Amino acid sequence: MNLRPQSVCLVTSQKLILEIIKVIIYVNQMSYDKITNKYDLHTKYEGNLNFSRPNYVSDGSVQTSFLLDALSEFDKMIDILLENEIPISHILGLRNLSAFVGEVYNRCVTKVAKELIKNNPHQDGYPDLLIMDKLGQDEWNKIGKRIYEKEPFSFFATGGIEVKATCGDLRSAKWFTENSLLKPQIGEQRLEWITGYNWKSHHQLTNNLIGIIWDFVDTKPTIIAIMYSNLLNENDWGNTVTPKKGGGRTTSVSIMNAKGIKKMRSGLLAIIKDQYDSHKVLKRLDKY
Repeated sequence: MNLRPQSVCLVTSQKLILEIIKVIIYVNQMSYDKITNKYDLHTKYEGNLNFSRPNYVSDGSVQTSFLLDALSEFDKMIDILLENEIPISHILGLRNLSAFVGEVYNRCVTKVAKELIKNNPHQDGYPDLLIMDKLGQDEWNKIGKRIYEKEPFSFFATGGIEVKATCGDLRSAKWFTENSLLKPQIGEQRLEWITGYNWKSHHQLTNNLIGIIWDFVDTKPTIIAIMYSNLLNENDWGNTVTPKKGGGRTTSVSIMNAKGIKKMRSGLLAIIKDQYDSHKVLKRLDKY
């Protein structure tokens, strides 16, 4: 049977499409395997997470795989710093490390998502991750030359995902001294002495939140767990504390309360496997 040129092209195109699909499946499987070697997943890798858009009728969504694949990218970025003997933990100090962990994770998400997610270009912008679906891309294009202004990006009209990181709370240094103990320092694991976890924000409107819990594992800043909630509201945050003239605080801060932490706990996406005693993390979260 003789095939016309058009038929040959059609068959060739179909074969090419099938091969591309096989490659995509293979790459996805590799990413999935890399994540599950280190983390227990509590969500579908191929699923979607919805985020609320207050000024729109319908919610937006983002692929869960982007948020999970970013965990592997995060490890790679931290390893590059350590391999080049850059003591990033000591340079930044514990006070700044949580912000650093969150920002590195943000960059990792946009790296794996390519053009489907953008980092908020303003340092005071909200949210951190801008979802470039049809609505998001249209809004981005509309901003045009105003890309370096704060107003279009705080708040970004079509929304996205906010990211906050915490390494948990410890008792005071005085308590450790009185109990003949040494308070964990930078590079030392904190898990055994954690009294609880919470996340901090600059305002009570924070929602669509990825909450990161991190700790030092073999001196390396490591993401222990990530969780997500799109159900947060003002009642899930404490009163906003504003800076006092002459005081040490430079920005306003609101701390998530027990109701908010329960919502985050119920949205657990991934947690590191048992070599870290991850059940202790969950136990502390469950006390709320």
